[in-house]
Amino acid sequence: MSGGSRAVVVDAPGVVRLVSGDRPEPGPGEVRIQVAAAGICMSDREVYDGRRDPAHVRYPVTPGHEWSGTVDAVGEGVDPALTGRPAVAEGFRACGTCERCRAGETSLCGAGYEETGFTCPGAFADHLLVPARLLHPLADGADLRAAALLEPAAVVAAAVRAGRPEPGERIAVVGAGTLGLLAVQLIAAASPAVLTVIDPRTGRASQAADLGASEVCTPAESVSVRGSYDLVVETAGAPTTAADSCLLARRGGRVVLTGMFAPGATGIDPVHLAVSQLTVRSVFGAPSAAWSFAVRAFTAGILDPGPLITHEFPLERYAEAVALVGGGGPETGKVLLRP
Repeated sequence: MSGGSRAVVVDAPGVVRLVSGDRPEPGPGEVRIQVAAAGICMSDREVYDGRRDPAHVRYPVTPGHEWSGTVDAVGEGVDPALTGRPAVAEGFRACGTCERCRAGETSLCGAGYEETGFTCPGAFADHLLVPARLLHPLADGADLRAAALLEPAAVVAAAVRAGRPEPGERIAVVGAGTLGLLAVQLIAAASPAVLTVIDPRTGRASQAADLGASEVCTPAESVSVRGSYDLVVETAGAPTTAADSCLLARRGGRVVLTGMFAPGATGIDPVHLAVSQLTVRSVFGAPSAAWSFAVRAFTAGILDPGPLITHEFPLERYAEAVALVGGGGPETGKVLLRP
């Protein structure tokens, strides 16, 4: 090992320290990333607070699963030409050989859960090691600040691909947080006749409109348009939003659930599903194809996550930054750490 590198380490819920040491050296099949930016989401807040499912976190851990950076070293068997390339990488450490992986459903890997930032060291650090097979190189000169949001963008891409939006359809997005506003951009590219964003935070209306929404309303206002959407993409994960999304869809319509719900929170009426013949899908994480989709959209300029970023902090202020996530006001968007 050579040179210095810092990393945030959460030893246990609420117990965090900034450690310094040598730069990690990539092993066979790995690359080392010099981290440019790393986003903080509610899953990271759950790791810090101790509210994440114990099966999906392993302490001590360096969090950080939303990130961008530059390849600055490669291990044995990795193309040296990758050195210097801006890149992102998939978080799920899928095995690539099980039945689901061979079918292209890498986010459903049956070999056991391993994910960067939860069970493997993440990007709240100066440097990060990842398997080269999970790398998605970016174009030279890519905006790495914005590219840090390509992980949530890949999740949204999985949802949009599952929903199959078509030109001229009436489409609703429930929730105007990071996932919702990324969904608006990708869906707007499909030329819907109507693209409605539903969120109780009226202050999000102007940003949603700037990103492609044709109208914005509150949940109370949306009651009058129930049953009128071909596709509804749910991104909020609030106690009522799954049921509300099913009510917004027309008979024979499609609903994609992307938010993370508390157990028993969905409240979906199975009689309504049966009578309306709805197609309901869920999305957890993103398979490789959705990552490729998101990176292509980003490179083409269809997807611009930059306007969603509202706060940036150095590594030393991690505790302050993570407290802002989930605890900030309606003006708080995506929060980044910038090593």
